[in-house]
Amino acid sequence: MKVYLDNAATTPMAPEIIELMSEMMKTHFANPSSVHSFGRESKIIVEKARKTIAELLHTSPGNIFFTSGGTEADNMAIKCAINDHKITHAITSKLSHHAVLYPLEDLAAEGKIKLSYIDFDENGTVSLPHLKELLEDNERTFVSIMHANNEIGTIQPLKEIGEICKEHNAIFHSDTVQTMAHFPFNLQELNIDFMAASAHKFHGPKGVGFVYISENIQIKPMLRGGGQERNMRAGTENICGIAAMAMAMEMAYTNLEEETTYIKGLKKYMIEKLKTEINDVQFYGKCTDLDDSLYTVLSCHFPETDIAEMLLFNLDILGVACSGGSACVSGGSKGSHVFSAIMPNSKRPGIRFSFSKYNTKEDIDFAIEKLKELF
Repeated sequence: MKVYLDNAATTPMAPEIIELMSEMMKTHFANPSSVHSFGRESKIIVEKARKTIAELLHTSPGNIFFTSGGTEADNMAIKCAINDHKITHAITSKLSHHAVLYPLEDLAAEGKIKLSYIDFDENGTVSLPHLKELLEDNERTFVSIMHANNEIGTIQPLKEIGEICKEHNAIFHSDTVQTMAHFPFNLQELNIDFMAASAHKFHGPKGVGFVYISENIQIKPMLRGGGQERNMRAGTENICGIAAMAMAMEMAYTNLEEETTYIKGLKKYMIEKLKTEINDVQFYGKCTDLDDSLYTVLSCHFPETDIAEMLLFNLDILGVACSGGSACVSGGSKGSHVFSAIMPNSKRPGIRFSFSKYNTKEDIDFAIEKLKELF
């Protein structure tokens, strides 16, 4: 038996999505920029998907631009906004995803911006008073705070952050890759300039995502070439991927309440099993708060062990797929920058388990049994 508990890294594609893409590859292969009937049919599919996504987020289709995924969306928002608006100061958290940290650090190293890091508490929740303080000391700032942390599950108050940014004339970007299609969004009620999404986080295909850009801000394209995406993102559109993403997102929001309840039940079950079956297991951030954390993520730290560096490998050998942090650095020698920032002096090994609608209690029972063999 093998179980997959690494859904924050990527989710399995829904069977309905696979079927859709398979059929579309046979019938809708034309370039959406072509003027013939084949191209026009492809264009209709792209625009229909854009409209579907916009309606789910309560915004205009003109604010949705398709990308290759969340990383491109984050980089596009950061680099274009800072360059085009002559921003000299940026604020983020040291817990941000590397798709945010690296481009900001690069811009700081090039001398284009001063980069400030917002304070956070032991749970990873950012300090709103510190945000105000940093904004008051700088005239025009780019702020990037991720909605929910992909490693410890901490959720940030987007509405409050957006209001503070508006008061101080700051540009606000949020990496919403982990929460898109997992939490409801009404962009009519949020003061936010940029959001990022990636289809493979909600049972869609890899290699496709989108960036939301508010009508209140204008940027130039990061990728130059053809005039696709209304001259905002060059490159022939991934028609099948875009259609599949829209369908996956629609499926997720249609069944959001039911699936959220189910996955929270799995998370609660695993918390209870870990507490009763594993000695001295502890949890990062607010992971055990089912209503105030990313319900798909459970990050734990276990007693110190001589096999700490091989823990994930051993679990994999035993049939349990999970993560020691962000999957974007899996296979590398560096540990989780988030785990290290939250507990800088800890030698306890950390593991992230993450769930989807396709997991079962039997999966969790199996994982617990294998953990018991190691601790």
